[in-house]
Amino acid sequence: MSNAVTRVPAAPSDLAIAHFESELSFETDCWDTHDALALDDPGFVLLDVRSPALFAQGHVPGAINLPHGKIIASRMASWPASTLFVTYCAGPHCNGAARGAAKLARLGLPVKLMAGGVTGWIDEGFELTSHAQ
Repeated sequence: MSNAVTRVPAAPSDLAIAHFESELSFETDCWDTHDALALDDPGFVLLDVRSPALFAQGHVPGAINLPHGKIIASRMASWPASTLFVTYCAGPHCNGAARGAAKLARLGLPVKLMAGGVTGWIDEGFELTSHAQ
C-alpha cells in the first residue's frame, strides 16, 4: 500500500552515501561538539551567532558571541585563515547559524553548523552557561 513515505522510492545506495556523507562536511551535532570541547584543543572555534542579550541568558560553554551580522573580514582576521568555525543559534527553527556559516564561507573560512543549536544542546542534556566569554 502506498503512503507519503513509500510513494517516492529511496535513492540508490551510491547516491545515499554521497548525500549523507556530504552532510557531515557541512554539519556537526551537539554531542560531537560537546565531546570535542572537553579536549584541550577541540580543533575549532565555536561561534554563538545570536544577539548579545540571548547569549547572556545562556550559551554553550566555550562559545564566543559573534552575531552573524557582525561577521566581517576585519573581525575574522583575528584568527588564522585555516581556523575551523562552528556556528550555532537558537535551534532548528532559527536560520542564524546558516547565515553565519554562509558569511564565513564567503570569507573563505572553513565552517560547519552545529545542528540543533541551543535547543539541541539542551535536548542532549547538556548545560548552558551565562558566564561571560
